[in-house]
Amino acid sequence: MSSFEPLLYCPNPACGKPDNALGSRFCEYCETPLIYRYLWAVGSAAAQYREEWVGDRYAAIAPQIWLDTQPATPPFFPEDLPEAILPYLKLYPLQLHIPQVYGFCPLGDQTQSANLLLLENAPIDGKSGTLYPAMLDLWSEAPPVRQVYWLWQILELWTPLIEVGVASSLLQADNIRVQGWRVWLRELYADAGLITKPDLQDLGYHWLTWAGKVPPPLGDRLQDIGKQMRRPDADLSAILPQVNQLLLELAGQLPLRWRVAGLSDSGPHRHHNEDACYPTLADLSQDGQKSKTPLLGRLSMVCDGVGGHEGGEVASQLSVESLKLPIQALMAEIADQPDLASPELVSEQLEAIIRVVNNTIAAQNDQQGRAERQRMGTTLVLGLQLPQSVRSEEGIESENGHELYLAHVGDTRAYWITPHYCQRLTVDDDVATREVRMGRSFYREALQRRDAGALTQALGTRDGELLRPHIQRFIVEEDGLLLLCSDGLSDNDLVEQYWGDFVVDVLNGEMSVEEAVQGWLNLANEKNGHDNTSVVLTYFRISPEKLVLFDPTQLPPESSEAEMSRASQALLYEEESSEETDSGDRPASSPWKIPLLLIGVMLVSAVVGFALWWQLASPGSDSSPTPLENID
Repeated sequence: MSSFEPLLYCPNPACGKPDNALGSRFCEYCETPLIYRYLWAVGSAAAQYREEWVGDRYAAIAPQIWLDTQPATPPFFPEDLPEAILPYLKLYPLQLHIPQVYGFCPLGDQTQSANLLLLENAPIDGKSGTLYPAMLDLWSEAPPVRQVYWLWQILELWTPLIEVGVASSLLQADNIRVQGWRVWLRELYADAGLITKPDLQDLGYHWLTWAGKVPPPLGDRLQDIGKQMRRPDADLSAILPQVNQLLLELAGQLPLRWRVAGLSDSGPHRHHNEDACYPTLADLSQDGQKSKTPLLGRLSMVCDGVGGHEGGEVASQLSVESLKLPIQALMAEIADQPDLASPELVSEQLEAIIRVVNNTIAAQNDQQGRAERQRMGTTLVLGLQLPQSVRSEEGIESENGHELYLAHVGDTRAYWITPHYCQRLTVDDDVATREVRMGRSFYREALQRRDAGALTQALGTRDGELLRPHIQRFIVEEDGLLLLCSDGLSDNDLVEQYWGDFVVDVLNGEMSVEEAVQGWLNLANEKNGHDNTSVVLTYFRISPEKLVLFDPTQLPPESSEAEMSRASQALLYEEESSEETDSGDRPASSPWKIPLLLIGVMLVSAVVGFALWWQLASPGSDSSPTPLENID
């Protein structure tokens, strides 16, 4: 029996007794949440360390799995970025599937030291410190829809990995790990040292091996696709639609139900709420969940305004209201089409919609002469469950292929939560992320910049042609919670630390979705409290158990979305006199102000809807996103 018992140090620098035994969730002295940061140590040299200390900081708990016992202290960074790590930096937006560079651990004395690469966000269970299983280890027991979903993700990763010279990472079976539905690479392998660079034929060889373990008729269809990949003239653009069709066919055979709720709160220290979200309790009456409103349950949004309460409040509200109509039009247009709309087409249309809304806010800025930091804007995270009809080869039609599209701009976030894991689905648009993507800095090093969290893009702050919305497509094939939230909740990693306190009770029916949303808000106000907070939670259920009912009288009443500050109304209508402004008093809003606001929003939505119609009616655009952006 080993006597190796590492201690984990509290991240609170003011803690009087920071050392804690492994297994504790909170510091025994100051009750600060402890950080378990397991790292993948790259290379054969790292595999030699087992149950011992490395560098007086890292605990080697298993071959190549190290625990940083001082997670609040930045790791070691060499002065020059090694060229070998550039693929990790450039692929940073794909952190759902790709580990990230954490830092280096010097080995040996200072004169003859070797720097050993450490990766964070590796496929290591944060509770047990063990690697998640290899895909092939779970292949035979995985349901067909998950098998095809894994293969779809591998195909989507192929092009961005080819572009940075690490496609061989997908050709080593033990390197492909899975966490539920998610494909997750253990590390990246360079193609440079190979005699011939990997191509689609090489991937097709492995594909046929995997497909050979799947019984017919699914196995036959997968093998046919694999044979196409083995041809010298194989074209990925011809392969992807076939796999997408098969994936949606299988997903469409599963039942899908949902329940959604959202709340927005100004927080304990703010007088104005610059956040906005959809749907809120105002949208969900007592029988609202049974409403036939096309968007209810399909669309969820959170926006966090920037530019001060006068501007941020207007921008976030305007964004939420302006997006509804064109997205409803998009859903109707796709429903009328006889063929499946590809993920690329849907992504293009969502980008077009977001750019039009962006330009609506930007035009308001221009009208009011707002420049640089005075320009109002808003972040956005949007979830759309798109119910496309799917017809199988046997002629069986399903009404819903279980597609979930996520769009985001800024630092509002989306998480997918099950009883077993919490997966962050979005990557913030901030300075730290930009520095990593450009290959200029380690992420942990970039976080030390004073402007690390400054936004690099938001809706309304510049012309839509310069905006780069991130669009992703997922398949809902398991019970889970889609959590959208502003940084009032996500700051300080609250979601990562406390997700387990909510998910089991909701999925077991012991807590309603509405109660869970209120619980998240209470947590944000208690633990953060420095900002407004908005939360929208959608419970997607595949299994047959009933969803828990909800009594709306359990929650406090929510203020109307249309109740805006006097200053915010003035930004739209410019009717606040100088006398009212100088007096410092806040007169009551006139009864006709709110109807005017709603009419204004309706007019904006109509413009956006027309723009969407124009986009759909026009020939295909040349500005389609690259494969790397498709899975960003």
